[in-house]
Amino acid sequence: MKWKSFWGHFCTITQHRHMVIRHCKKAGILWQGLRHDLSKYSPAEFWQGVRYYQDGRRSPNEAEREDLGYSLAWMHHKGRNRHHFEYWNDYNPKTKRMEPVEMPVRFLAEMFCDRVAASKIYLKEKYLPDEPLHYFQNSTAQKRGLLHPSTAKALTDLLTILAEEGEDRAFSVLRQMVKSDAHSRKSR
Repeated sequence: MKWKSFWGHFCTITQHRHMVIRHCKKAGILWQGLRHDLSKYSPAEFWQGVRYYQDGRRSPNEAEREDLGYSLAWMHHKGRNRHHFEYWNDYNPKTKRMEPVEMPVRFLAEMFCDRVAASKIYLKEKYLPDEPLHYFQNSTAQKRGLLHPSTAKALTDLLTILAEEGEDRAFSVLRQMVKSDAHSRKSR
């Protein structure tokens, strides 16, 4: 094991987590932020991250996919973290197919926080507020309809606000979405 990879990966995921926690606090979901990505410290994810560490430039999961044709760490991660749209796919008994399910607002909010933080961590000083939107628009998930249409629209709307009006406005809108959702869940 290379100590540089160990510490580099540890620092990258910890820095990312701390940024997501700050973003989640701004979104009104601090408790979720405190629990964000804890599975990245589990042996199944952490040691693969060390092995495929990319100097903090990109996700080790990408290098693992290039090497193996799949990422064991990612498969472990997406099944345990509800802020990933991949978690929200289920078998539809009517169509007899796997289909995307609409994400609850609190997990959509965490996904937004995660995407913004990831862009900041990987791009560092090259980060601009429109980067998360461009990344999402060019993603396979967006192009192939792997997200529920309502989830994709809400995320696109939030990322567009971030790109065009800035972080303060985007988090203000997101906080209002979270509050409205929490209120409607209480009144059910």
